[in-house]
Amino acid sequence: MRHFLGLADLSSDEVWQILNLAVDLKKEWLDGGNRPLLQGKTLALLFQKPSLRTRVSFEMGMFHLGGQAIYLSPNEVQLGKRESVADVARVLSRYVDGIMARVFAHSDIEQLAAHSHVPVINGLSDYNHPCQVLADLLTILEKKGRLEGLRLAYVGDGNNVAVSLLFGGTKLGMEVALATPPGYEITEDVENLATAFAEESGGFVDLTYEPLEAVAGADVIYTDTWTSMGQEEETRKRLKLFPPYQVNERLLAASGKDDVIVMHCLPAHRGQEITDEVADGPHSVLFDQAENRMHAQKAVLALLLGGQ
Repeated sequence: MRHFLGLADLSSDEVWQILNLAVDLKKEWLDGGNRPLLQGKTLALLFQKPSLRTRVSFEMGMFHLGGQAIYLSPNEVQLGKRESVADVARVLSRYVDGIMARVFAHSDIEQLAAHSHVPVINGLSDYNHPCQVLADLLTILEKKGRLEGLRLAYVGDGNNVAVSLLFGGTKLGMEVALATPPGYEITEDVENLATAFAEESGGFVDLTYEPLEAVAGADVIYTDTWTSMGQEEETRKRLKLFPPYQVNERLLAASGKDDVIVMHCLPAHRGQEITDEVADGPHSVLFDQAENRMHAQKAVLALLLGGQ
């Protein structure tokens, strides 16, 4: 693993390697602190999109492992505008030991990796969000004790989080159901890839327009914001189409399972894609997910920068 750009690039064994290391690093941290596996290492945090969780989880992850992080704001670098993506990669990789980038276009991540001499980590792109889904898989593993054979139902926009959930879940033998409004589905290419992964692992892909159908028998119900950053001009249209996909008490009951857990990658627009009663209720693991961003990413950092 030279870079971490997406879960589709990894074998199931490599995904498990990351998750198992994340479990160990979290336990080590809770038991008194992590070993300085990244002593003397520096990670550049390159942002086109701002984020609470991505910045703080990576900064604290590097701190826990004995390294440091340098935050580069959207205005400082202006990736691809003030300077080409390739040149930014060439320059930064002369200064630091790794680059985490949170961008709009996935092609920017790919260009950074192509021209960087140090590992590049995808902190988010419009195509996928692999760091988030590593944290999600870690959280499900903690709550359920396994991943294989579980049904994960995602309800809402077929966005970057949905793509990574499909890839990560099907790599590890999960049954992944997606309920999206017509016109907001995943692409055919993503469906084909996920189906191929499911055939290898014993997982399953279930695509539907009906949220109640998707959540039937679900062990995990997942949602995300209806309008992602950069889509603000679509807000009014989406607010008319997405209300049937709200995760509320009725949708939870439709799972038929008392121990169903509810996930959201945050930030949540309460009263839209999820209600307060669910977000703050006994089935919610929203803030465990948020914490696990740090632990899952520490495993990626240790493997890429520390040679674990």
